[in-house]
Amino acid sequence: MTASAGGLTRRALLGLGSNVGDRWAHLRGAVAAMPDVVEVSAVYETAPVGGPDQGPYLNCVVRLDTALSPRALLELCREREVAAGRVRRVRWGPRTLDVDVLWIDGESVNEHDLTVPHPRMFERAFVLVPLRDVAPDLVDVIPGNFSGEEIVPVGPLAEPGGF
Repeated sequence: MTASAGGLTRRALLGLGSNVGDRWAHLRGAVAAMPDVVEVSAVYETAPVGGPDQGPYLNCVVRLDTALSPRALLELCREREVAAGRVRRVRWGPRTLDVDVLWIDGESVNEHDLTVPHPRMFERAFVLVPLRDVAPDLVDVIPGNFSGEEIVPVGPLAEPGGF
């Protein structure tokens, strides 16, 4: 960890998904507007888990090296969702953008609106497979079984020249 103006930096991992509208643009826009990005996984197309009938998702995981607090990271996630036009109507329903705080090195949070590590990340291949791209050390210690067969790699998020 290194010191910065906001304190010590540490690795934070955010999961992103989109299945409404221009899914690629929603993911790219969210990542481009995030501070402290050091790596982005490949993008994977996945079937929805839970909720009503809906189209497939594009998912990726973003690695930040950041001094932002868990609460500030949650606010960043919510800001990116609002900027993408997300409307919360149905739990696990279709969405332009979903951004979740998955993991923050050295942090454990259990609040009504924020749990870190994310409580269902260990059960979801659409999180764990892209997580393996940016944090392979975590996937080796994460409990649970998953198979990459449930998701299809579709390419890198970045366009030539970056975001």
